[in-house]
Amino acid sequence: MEVALLCTMFVLYLTIRYYLIDHDTPADKDRKRFEAGITMVQERDYLAAHAYFDDAVRQNPKSALAYAYRGKCQLAQENHHSAIFDLTQALNRDNTLADCYLDRGIAYYQLEEFTEAFREFDKAVWHFRDEKPDAYRWRALARVQVRQLPQAENDLRRAVMLGDENSFHLLLQPPFTRPVYHRK
Repeated sequence: MEVALLCTMFVLYLTIRYYLIDHDTPADKDRKRFEAGITMVQERDYLAAHAYFDDAVRQNPKSALAYAYRGKCQLAQENHHSAIFDLTQALNRDNTLADCYLDRGIAYYQLEEFTEAFREFDKAVWHFRDEKPDAYRWRALARVQVRQLPQAENDLRRAVMLGDENSFHLLLQPPFTRPVYHRK
């Protein structure tokens, strides 16, 4: 009888605790906090967004998302070294932000550091888990530069299967020669 009562009380305690605990991750909280700046980035107002996130980094130095978006603004303004620094800071704070790996890879690619770019794109592919074809396309472009053509073709075909038209057009150009069949 006492065991049944203790088990019932324990289950009731766990249920109440589950509903009272905040389930948002720090990144989710930051997305709500920095919604105005994220909107600026989505509208491609990179100068204003950079100023916004520069201030956000000063006020919230532990925020991975603030560093990530400041890095995204740096990348859009072609400040590749600054972008790599900011994105590295973001990943040091939260290594699950898949966009940071993709953006850092793009910065390395623009600096013609193709091996580093390939590593970052490889991490981005893993973190996106077949949700974003851009990671496959960029990894394929880096693989072409490091002469991994069969693997690059496989990446482009995977991106096409995920609906990326840019990859489809890349497969029609040299060095890729096999015909491409687009599924609908």
